[in-house]
Amino acid sequence: MRGRIITSSHRVYDLPVLLRWNMTYTGSVPCDSYTVTCVYDKTMAEPLHLAAGFLALGKDDQVLLRGIVDEYAVELSPEGLTVTICGRGYAARLLDNESRPVTYQGATLEEIVRCHVTPYGITAAEIAPVSATSVYTVASGTSQWKALESFCRTYGGFAPRFRRDGLLVAAPERDDGRRIVIGADSPVLSCTLREDHYGVLTEVLVIDKTRNVSYSVKNQDMIDRGGQCRRVVYTPGQSTWAAMRYTGEYQIRRSREEEVTIELELAGCFLAFPGDVVRLRLEALGIDGEYRVAEAENTASPERGEVSRLTLRERM
Repeated sequence: MRGRIITSSHRVYDLPVLLRWNMTYTGSVPCDSYTVTCVYDKTMAEPLHLAAGFLALGKDDQVLLRGIVDEYAVELSPEGLTVTICGRGYAARLLDNESRPVTYQGATLEEIVRCHVTPYGITAAEIAPVSATSVYTVASGTSQWKALESFCRTYGGFAPRFRRDGLLVAAPERDDGRRIVIGADSPVLSCTLREDHYGVLTEVLVIDKTRNVSYSVKNQDMIDRGGQCRRVVYTPGQSTWAAMRYTGEYQIRRSREEEVTIELELAGCFLAFPGDVVRLRLEALGIDGEYRVAEAENTASPERGEVSRLTLRERM
């Protein structure tokens, strides 16, 4: 992997050979992040001082990550004179900036992107044709990311995400990621299976305050396993039964997203990314199924070589 800095004056500076790195992909929040270390010399002082953007490149100049520069540190140690650069993916631009309070009447997702995303130098690769069915309010102190995410979740039922090249995808996930098979013959270094019932909802009671009607949606699977965790959600007036049922089902589905987690460590880097599907078969742990990649951390160091840590979750 190679590293490249883009300065605030739009100059491009290629970093020396990287001695170690850590690249973590989430596609959402917490946002993608990176840390890279290379040999330092005094000619790098000005480019580092003006560094605004970072680009990680793989084979054939494939973009592995486009992000911002948060920090750099020059260090003299027994290893010599080195510099370590840290930063985050493009979601950070929206997380770091607050919106003014604003109320929209019949807003579209395209309008939300134009007002809360585009001004921060972010380009959307895809915008779903989603419109608000009620008044949408962005409160004072809300980050631009939250303004976008809340609209997508409320009216579209999905979360926005960023691609590795820094482009925004404001549309539902499609099953178009890579499909990867991992089994007993794969270079698995470690594997942990965790099942956490805390916060998994057993019932959502959706109440329409205007009409004083309610609709109960239950998670029968968790109820049968002895769970008991109810939430009450209030919806705007004139909600249809279908909309109320969807609201309840959506809340239950969200609560189940992190119920089952598999943490997998393998030899090698950039083996999978968020959105990919892993067909995992490890008989010793009783694991045999398909999972989605929620997070992928890639590290390289002289001590351990290249290692990937994948966080897998059940496909909903």
